[in-house]
Amino acid sequence: MKNIKTIALLFLLVTFSNQQVFYGQTSPDEIALVENDIENNFYEALKQRGIENYDKAIAAIQKCIKKDNTNPVFYHELGKNYLDLKQYAEAENAFKKAIELNPNERWYLNGLYDVYYQTKDFLKSIPVVQKLISFDPNMSEDLVSLYMYTNQHDKALSLLNEMESTLGLSQSMEYYKLKIQSSNAYSKPEVKELENLIKKQPKIEQNYIDLMMLYSTSNQEEKAFEVAKELAKEIPNSDWAHISLFKFYLVNNEIDNAKKSMLKIFKNKNIDARIKHRILNEFLIVTINTNEHDRDLEQAVDYFENDNVINVSKEIGKFFYNKKDYLKTELYLKKGLEKEPNDIETILLLLDVESTLGKFVEVKKIATNYTDLYPTFAKLYFYAGLANFKLNNTNEAIDQLEMGLEFIVEDLALENQFYLLLAESFKQINNTTKEKMYRSKAELIQKNFKK
Repeated sequence: MKNIKTIALLFLLVTFSNQQVFYGQTSPDEIALVENDIENNFYEALKQRGIENYDKAIAAIQKCIKKDNTNPVFYHELGKNYLDLKQYAEAENAFKKAIELNPNERWYLNGLYDVYYQTKDFLKSIPVVQKLISFDPNMSEDLVSLYMYTNQHDKALSLLNEMESTLGLSQSMEYYKLKIQSSNAYSKPEVKELENLIKKQPKIEQNYIDLMMLYSTSNQEEKAFEVAKELAKEIPNSDWAHISLFKFYLVNNEIDNAKKSMLKIFKNKNIDARIKHRILNEFLIVTINTNEHDRDLEQAVDYFENDNVINVSKEIGKFFYNKKDYLKTELYLKKGLEKEPNDIETILLLLDVESTLGKFVEVKKIATNYTDLYPTFAKLYFYAGLANFKLNNTNEAIDQLEMGLEFIVEDLALENQFYLLLAESFKQINNTTKEKMYRSKAELIQKNFKK
């Protein structure tokens, strides 16, 4: 009941703020009487709705409206009760009245959208959702679905392309895009037809591009590369021809030329991202054992800055981590963290690398910063404890480690690390009792490992 009254009071602050204007020259006693009457009826409406007596709630709200028909809050509450009773026409009218009185309140629009969605009136839903997007960009997904339900595929595809360049696409939106593009209205010519067109008119670039895209979107990159090889023969100045030239240069160890082709490919926004990822991966593999092309690699990675599907810097960091090239790992993980500052996988990998490199001032800074964001993540406390131990801040190390122990869940290996480091920390301050206690705990875990 307290919650109901609190919500009611918030609404009533709006309701009564302009009462003096509404009642004109009415005497203060009369105003107080009307305000009290409205307040009581509003409380009653909320109470009755709370116990699902929607008819009684409606009756109480209508009494409020009779006293004051200019307050959108009352119509919004009326609409919600009609909606609960599935009296859709009455609910629609109530929400519309609330919007008419205050067109900038998203919850009134939400109420109207609920009516149309429950009645499957998708055409009426569209203009409402278009307005809701200004409050919440994620409502764009609802709008795409509505366009699909109403067979407005052109509008759906246009919106999907816009979302892909800004928000990225969820799995369901990717499905919609694929469904539209694979439909008869949007389908590209089939493989055989494109191959015949290329034979007849080998100087028309678009046919090669369509065939490459057809192979690429069906995960047949090798075939896409074969088409690029044909294109390179016929139209060597094409950006798309560089897909084939890049591989040719790599095979012949012409790394500088391969790099030039790679950068031309990355600059072309129309070339599929999967092909670009493949090319970057091949360049990495060939140049892994030399530092000669580090700047070229950094430049290449910058082209993926707006990639909403893959954090390329992070993936390259992981690539170098597996090769035990920790300085390059550090460089790319930091770039990856700039793109996704709260990605816990990148954070933990970077902490491991910085620890390996002995950069414990940096480890301490990163770990303590992120314990605020992830206060129950035990590994962060371990790295904070390790850094403080290495920096001879022993008491601080013990505090961090003992705090982190509380958050370990079924991870014996990590628990063992905590106990060993705590034992070393207590040894450093000559607390032999606790040193022995934690060593014995570690030994017990190690025995379990051997079983």
